[in-house]
Amino acid sequence: MMFGFSQRGSEGRIRPRGYSQAAANDIEDQNNIVLEDSNDIENQNASLEDSRGQELYQVSRMSPMRCIYRAPQRLRHKREEAYTPKLVSIGPLHHGKKDLLPMEEHKKRYLHDFLGRSRLSLNNYILRIKDKEERLRSYYIDTIKFGSDDLARIVLVDAAFIIEVLLRCYYNDLVDENDCVYGKPNLLWDLWPDMLLLENQLPFFILEELSQDLELTKRTSMVFLSHYFFVDNLVMAIEGTEEENEEKIRSHQLEVKHLLDLLRTLLILPIMLKSQDGVLGTYGTSPTMTELHQAGISFKVGESRDLLAIQFTDGVLEVPKLTVWDQTEVAMRNIIAFEQCEFPPEVQYVSDYVAVLDCFVNTAKDVELLVDCGIVENNLGDSKDVSRLINSLGSGLMVDPHHFYYSAICQNLIDHCNSRWNKRMANLRQNYFNTPWTTISVVAASILLVLTFIQTVSSVISIA
Repeated sequence: MMFGFSQRGSEGRIRPRGYSQAAANDIEDQNNIVLEDSNDIENQNASLEDSRGQELYQVSRMSPMRCIYRAPQRLRHKREEAYTPKLVSIGPLHHGKKDLLPMEEHKKRYLHDFLGRSRLSLNNYILRIKDKEERLRSYYIDTIKFGSDDLARIVLVDAAFIIEVLLRCYYNDLVDENDCVYGKPNLLWDLWPDMLLLENQLPFFILEELSQDLELTKRTSMVFLSHYFFVDNLVMAIEGTEEENEEKIRSHQLEVKHLLDLLRTLLILPIMLKSQDGVLGTYGTSPTMTELHQAGISFKVGESRDLLAIQFTDGVLEVPKLTVWDQTEVAMRNIIAFEQCEFPPEVQYVSDYVAVLDCFVNTAKDVELLVDCGIVENNLGDSKDVSRLINSLGSGLMVDPHHFYYSAICQNLIDHCNSRWNKRMANLRQNYFNTPWTTISVVAASILLVLTFIQTVSSVISIA
């Protein structure tokens, strides 16, 4: 058998016997092509890595001025609709949504009236907003995708609309027969909850900036008009008048970030203006209203309009009046969402207020106790609905255990309930002195017992 041997090519590579030189050249060319393709792939990968690296480096920084957020998912999933506008979009986050488009025409009508009251033209306002564009964008947690011109138009229309809504609430003579918000079809009831949504806010400085050149018979600030609007439409206790609170905000140089922030500021203003030394403490639970009642604690409506001013003194729990209706949940949920995104735990006062309410209320019976003593005004109809509402507000709420505003009150309530003496006295009052007839019966029985004892003693003495 004949064996053929391999022979080396010109560059030292071994090729089978019988290969022609042309075939060898074809192989060389194919190898070169493979090498070139491999180099191309490596170059492409390197280019891709460079572009990805540039993309990563080009991510915008988070602004320290951000204050308009998306509602946290742990709160949102409990009730999505409480954070989503139903009638009107304000600002860029919800702009262009199909179900909100019908209101755009009404907003443009308000813009027309707004420009009619101003010394500036449409173009002047556009330029003014563009001049503040960098600051405006920095207020939003999301990167705004709209270009400079589109964003300026969106903000102008929405800001003019809000200003007009506030003006017409205070100046009744500005409302005419064509007004769709305060006139037919009276959209105000559906509108104002949308104005309080965390995701539906405009920076407050824009409202102040654009309202400066309006020609009005009486000069009023945006803080004043907003305060008046809240009190006129919100059934929620706010301590102090418009003039008083405007002066407090101004004198203490409190920054108002947007309408929702202003509402929160008005609610917590009495707390902000007093010293908090020694108030904060460790978070615990509190007994329910039913348990407090069984321990002999009395309930009283707080005299103050400060919603957060809960007090416990000498066996009396004093809680300011809370009116509960359909829109209470929307306002409270969005204040809480904003507070939990924006502020440190030691100043999350509204969140702490809701947390302590959640402790007080577990069942419809707890709500009935609050209603009976006038602390809660129930406009939902069913005590179970109020109980579910309060418990739902507390669900997903993050409370720092070391920074709880009502810690001292909760501990005092627990101590009172754990006292055997208090429980016995409460049992006596609730079971034996709860009506005039039972009181008379107990007194009569006691007198009879005393007389029987005296008679027995007398009999023993006489026998002796």
